[in-house]
Amino acid sequence: QVQLVESGGGLVQAGGSLRVSCVASGRTFSSLGLGWFRQAPGKEREFVAAIARSGGNTNYADSVKGRFTISRDNAKNTVYLQMNSLKPEDTAVYYCAANIFGSPIATGQLYHYWGQGIQVAVSS
Repeated sequence: QVQLVESGGGLVQAGGSLRVSCVASGRTFSSLGLGWFRQAPGKEREFVAAIARSGGNTNYADSVKGRFTISRDNAKNTVYLQMNSLKPEDTAVYYCAANIFGSPIATGQLYHYWGQGIQVAVSS
């Protein structure tokens, strides 16, 4: 089992920055592929970014490329999502997820563990 706990969400103005974090416990963190997903009100969950177990490979949704950066610190069992140039359409609940394949997968159904989610709101 893996437990994932997100932190760092909140309210920010458009154009601003925010970093969300996710701490994992319960399984060798360095073996996991990690991803961030989000779900806005009335919309389906969508992929945001993912990172391979080594941290060498990353994957981003087109909507966040060049604005968001995913990174991980295996010594701290933590994955980060740095969000810059935020837009109102980035408003959503952001979820951290982990897969046992160790890959930067964009498909949510292939993830085995999920955090509880954290709210990010961007005002215009």
